[in-house]
Amino acid sequence: MKVLVPVKRVVDYNVKVRVKSDQSGVDVANVKMSMNPFDEIAVEEATRLKEKGVVSEVVAVSCGVAQSQETLRTAMAIGADRGILAQTDAELQPLAVAKLLKALVDKEQPQLVILGKQAIDDDANQTGQMLAALLDWPQATFASKVEVEGDKVQVTREVDGGLETLSLSLPAIITTDLRLNEPRYVTLPNIMKAKKKPLETVTPEDLGVEVAPRLKTLKVAEPPVRKAGIMVPDVATLVDKLKNEAKVV
Repeated sequence: MKVLVPVKRVVDYNVKVRVKSDQSGVDVANVKMSMNPFDEIAVEEATRLKEKGVVSEVVAVSCGVAQSQETLRTAMAIGADRGILAQTDAELQPLAVAKLLKALVDKEQPQLVILGKQAIDDDANQTGQMLAALLDWPQATFASKVEVEGDKVQVTREVDGGLETLSLSLPAIITTDLRLNEPRYVTLPNIMKAKKKPLETVTPEDLGVEVAPRLKTLKVAEPPVRKAGIMVPDVATLVDKLKNEAKVV
């Protein structure tokens, strides 16, 4: 069974993002970039399925600028067998990415697509669902446990009332939640091996996909600075402030 794992290059989660002076977007100049954490979990899960003997090949794919090759090499260092980059300098919105991924799915014919539930830069949480709609495949989002059994995949997901277990017929789409697994530490030998693994580069034109943005960002602004909290001497003072100042009691 072949698994396709989309990965995205984003600003590292340890970096404090800054808004450009013209408020046109986030400043990414000279900023550390890394793989989206949810996508890292997806690569780890696909690698674990391969180590169990359930999966025969893990293909990492990415859409974006040429530097996304570094993200694919990281995915291959974790355990992906090869990588494909749909290279473009255009701004990619979720629908465009979903269309690119559909074209790659049509090309590669995987039985399972595992991707992060959302990217930490736009927090859209749309690509997996859009891809499932375009492919007309069953989907299970926010997975906290994945078990492949023959031509079925059992996915446990966290819901408000506890846990929900879904049974999907393959081929299917799965999006990962934080509690699915803890990605392994990438070792130097695996990084060196990843450099020798095949990495194919295609363009949206090669795939016959139009990626022009459908939405326009008018302005990006930082959230207002929150006031510092205060210490109160006793419960009576707290209740008084909640009642008379905050007016929430």
